[in-house]
Amino acid sequence: MEAPALPRLLVDADACPVREEAVRVAGRLGLQVILVTNGARPVRPPPVPFVRLVVVAEGADKADDFIAEEARPIDICLTADIPLAARCLAKGAFALSFKGKPWTTDNIGSALAGREVARHLREIGAIGGGPAPMGGADKSRFLSALDTMAQAAIRKARG
Repeated sequence: MEAPALPRLLVDADACPVREEAVRVAGRLGLQVILVTNGARPVRPPPVPFVRLVVVAEGADKADDFIAEEARPIDICLTADIPLAARCLAKGAFALSFKGKPWTTDNIGSALAGREVARHLREIGAIGGGPAPMGGADKSRFLSALDTMAQAAIRKARG
């Protein structure tokens, strides 16, 4: 009898500040990591057999499209991109922000709406800038949330 498939970490790698942390958790739990990039920024995967680098065609949303198409209900999408998280959730997959916020079917709608409001406010000049930089507490929260989510994904994979 074949062993059940294990979850994979599908990482939106171009701007991911927690690649090393994701690889560390995956290595401890025996999960595969797929780093997806459009090649706009150099991404150097660590030389370990469970990490694979996928370089998609350049262009807006090409990496997102690959991740969304690849996502299975037991996989975990790691991204700061709220629409990508929504696409992965729609396929039954798990989704986690780089700052450790789990995206769920309960909170993704309001996150998408908030994203649109912020975009509009930036367009009219009412606000500027992007998200706050990553801090140590963010990485700690990410590690804890990823471990919890990975355990849930493993339980889901085992049926």
